[in-house]
Amino acid sequence: MNLSLDPSPSAAWMSLRDRGPSWVLRELLERHRILTLFGIALLAAMVPTAIAFGLDDRTLRGASVWLKPLKFMLSIGVLSLTTAWFIGHLPRQHRRGRWITTVAAMVIGAGAFELAYITVQAARGLASHYNVGDTFHAVMYQLMGLGAVVLTASQPLLAWRLWRHPDARIPPVYRASVLAGLVLTFVLGGGVGALLSGLQPPAVAGLPFFGWSPSSGDLRPAHFLGLHSEHLLPAAGLVLATFLPARGRAWLAVLALLHLLAFGALVAVAVLARSPA
Repeated sequence: MNLSLDPSPSAAWMSLRDRGPSWVLRELLERHRILTLFGIALLAAMVPTAIAFGLDDRTLRGASVWLKPLKFMLSIGVLSLTTAWFIGHLPRQHRRGRWITTVAAMVIGAGAFELAYITVQAARGLASHYNVGDTFHAVMYQLMGLGAVVLTASQPLLAWRLWRHPDARIPPVYRASVLAGLVLTFVLGGGVGALLSGLQPPAVAGLPFFGWSPSSGDLRPAHFLGLHSEHLLPAAGLVLATFLPARGRAWLAVLALLHLLAFGALVAVAVLARSPA
């Protein structure tokens, strides 16, 4: 049974809960095989990268040179799998058209470029981000910024296709949450990403693995929250469609507002921390 085709939110939730990882993998491959294989390849690449992380003691700004490739492999891998999953919410005849091929090409092309450059720079012991000391690195940094825009812009493009070709059997509140999440991933995540491109995070100790330090003017927590709008809001929409179908839209609006307020607060904290006393 396909979750996206189940007319009953409760049954869909139970079906997803009772299925194992093998079912999820088969479902992802059915929804979009190429994006799924790309996402899996990135997650698999984390294994040798993690080994390099453990064996190589070189650092950049106090962190392992391999930390950034690890984080980007995880982030882009999850984005690829998420995109493949949401493509499955389109009616079957609209999953392989020109626009969906464009969405997949944007994710794979931009994601592969970003990761290739980040990984090569890590192997060389050089920074990929904010490295503009010569013409080559300045150009590559600009291209990385363009790649990030392309990567996130794929999500509202997918939202447009989902809006144009709705599946009437998907619960309305869940469908609305997916559309909102995909658009906000670009607007919030991409928007603060553009701001972040000119404001290098402070080189101070922060949260383990992430390295965030919002009180020191770090915009990365806001960037993270914005990028994961497409996970947080649809997850809330699925729960609302299951347990509060009659009032789900109202609650979704409340949760979306809280999401925006949390994002705004993180941006404000970071910006104010950078302001002169």
